[in-house]
Amino acid sequence: MSDQQSFVLYHNPRCSKSRQALQILHDHNIEPKTVEYLKNPPSVSELKSILQLLGCSPRDLMRKSESLYKTLNLDDPTIDDETLIKTMVENPILIERPIVIVDQRQARVGRPPETVLELLD
Repeated sequence: MSDQQSFVLYHNPRCSKSRQALQILHDHNIEPKTVEYLKNPPSVSELKSILQLLGCSPRDLMRKSESLYKTLNLDDPTIDDETLIKTMVENPILIERPIVIVDQRQARVGRPPETVLELLD
């Protein structure tokens, strides 16, 4: 199964949920390509692709508990998706984590980390 599949993990090694998701993949003999997105944030087009795979809006993928979210007044409903995506690329701390992508076909946010198991069926 996973031998033919390509896994990508958008990962923050300082995040316990992200580390747990990585461990779940390792426990299933999967070595994902790991992207430390705080150091290497996705481009606007990559983030749009991730959002499409997740089937969610930019706001749904934002870490609303981050102080930056409040500082930038990102809960303002008049802010459009393009602006939210650009803000997330410029401030990757705002992107929820971890995100696991399989074969550029499907993705899950690993919250809780066990959610990534849905990708292994």
